[in-house]
Amino acid sequence: MSFREAQAVEDLADLLYDFLPGSGNNRTAFPLAAAQAGVGDLWVPGSKRPAVVQLLTATLEQRRSCFTKLIVAIVRQAMTYRRGKGNPLSREEIDRLNSLLPGVQFKIPELLDPSFLSSFGSPKAAEPASQASATLGGEKAQELAALLIEITKLDPQARGLRFEGFLNELFAGFALAPRGSFRLVGEQIDGSFKLHGQTYLVEAKWHGPQIGFADLMTFSGKVSGKASWSRGLFVSNSGFTAEGLEAFSRGRQTNLICADGLDLYEVLSRKVSLITVLEAKERRAAETNRAFVAVRDLNL
Repeated sequence: MSFREAQAVEDLADLLYDFLPGSGNNRTAFPLAAAQAGVGDLWVPGSKRPAVVQLLTATLEQRRSCFTKLIVAIVRQAMTYRRGKGNPLSREEIDRLNSLLPGVQFKIPELLDPSFLSSFGSPKAAEPASQASATLGGEKAQELAALLIEITKLDPQARGLRFEGFLNELFAGFALAPRGSFRLVGEQIDGSFKLHGQTYLVEAKWHGPQIGFADLMTFSGKVSGKASWSRGLFVSNSGFTAEGLEAFSRGRQTNLICADGLDLYEVLSRKVSLITVLEAKERRAAETNRAFVAVRDLNL
């Protein structure tokens, strides 16, 4: 298990800690969920948090095919247990879980199902005031910058999943209320976040070729098919072709802003606020109809 996966397990354990008791319940408890998933022997009695970390780690390393079953069993039991305690499982907790799972290279369709998510109601909006003052600490900025470098060492499929996880961590660091990837009929959305009450859908690409006109139009179409107040952020680590951007800016109003890998590095290495960057990109797009202007050209 890589260092990044180990850190993701720690974050998952922190989140899941309050989902279930460690023992003392015949219907809902971590060891019972583990048994339902076929990994009951991997639960080690004792202090709950270390036991949860051990359960997640051992399942990933020894019975990876059971990991989805384990998480689903924990969530299902938690829905019963927490409701009985008068503290029902929240949409924010499920969204946080979905944002962390790519860190161990997993997405779980049951947890991304729109009907399941809608049963929790709408997540609480982030407070604009907290967004305005949001900054990344130096240690967190260094951690995320190192993660970007580490992603390059993964296989192609793992890169895409981990890149989505990276973006969710980045958005969370700036109090943008991120939501992990979700599926709708006939399409996949890589995530969303809220900036000053405005919902942004996210498209995240980590691959060799630069993004061209066709991909920009496809994502723009996804955004156009949603509520009129939706916008899109297209993040391509490899950047965008000049021809594609030029063609995309002609003959239509843009509903996208774009960021590339250099933008991300500049946000982290220069400790520029991501919120400031997004606001500047919004304004430049409104003034010029250009979806992409590099951070280094925004005069921040």
